[in-house]
Amino acid sequence: MVHWWRNAGDTLMKAAAAVTATANSRTYRTIQAIPREVTGPRVSVRDRTQGRIPAVVFTQLQQQLTPSGKSNVVSESVSRKQILTTERKQIHSILKSMEPEFFCSTTFKLQIRAGSGSSMLLESRDVLPIKIHRDKETGKVLNLAFVWADEGSELTVDVPLVFKGKDSCPGLKKGGHLYMIRNRLKFLCPAEQIPQKIEVDVSNLDIGDKVMLHDIKYDPSLKLLSMKDRNPLCKVLASSPDCSRSVEV
Repeated sequence: MVHWWRNAGDTLMKAAAAVTATANSRTYRTIQAIPREVTGPRVSVRDRTQGRIPAVVFTQLQQQLTPSGKSNVVSESVSRKQILTTERKQIHSILKSMEPEFFCSTTFKLQIRAGSGSSMLLESRDVLPIKIHRDKETGKVLNLAFVWADEGSELTVDVPLVFKGKDSCPGLKKGGHLYMIRNRLKFLCPAEQIPQKIEVDVSNLDIGDKVMLHDIKYDPSLKLLSMKDRNPLCKVLASSPDCSRSVEV
């Protein structure tokens, strides 16, 4: 009987821990913020010393593709710019829980409250981070910029490329080097269909082979804005160059 109670207790504790972990994984996707009534360098310094990160959220310019494949701004939605501060601990927790390069291709729920610790919710909408400004020496986050990512809207997003299949790539097994020419591609995405990453399969590449834009697969709802079809995303070189670099397009 005692063993039964102990086993039952252990089961309940594990279940509670699982629920807590699930709740925490959901919670970190919601960013808490409060309005800033005053701005300026001194105010920003004060906010940072109080454990907060200055942030701004605004509406991204609307774009559309021309028949030639170019992207043109066609309208600008009227929306007031929100000047905010976010919790430094929460932002750092989010960045630690995910690959940093995916931060600006991931949407979050932004809850703006009346004040720090306040239960009064002023606004709750989805946002997409577009810029994270860090201190060059310490790496600490100094400022954040977001755009509204409301359902039904389209956003221009620089989506990271992830090169998979390196372990089985014939060209690399022969001593070749994978030269990654691009590390991101620019897409016009529905706000509810923004991919964190685009995978590029290099598992079948031999020395001299390359991957072109038309070789990659992505959701048909996405519109590719990087239309330079003649430029490869990557290629396998016979030997490693002295200095390799990735180019963002």
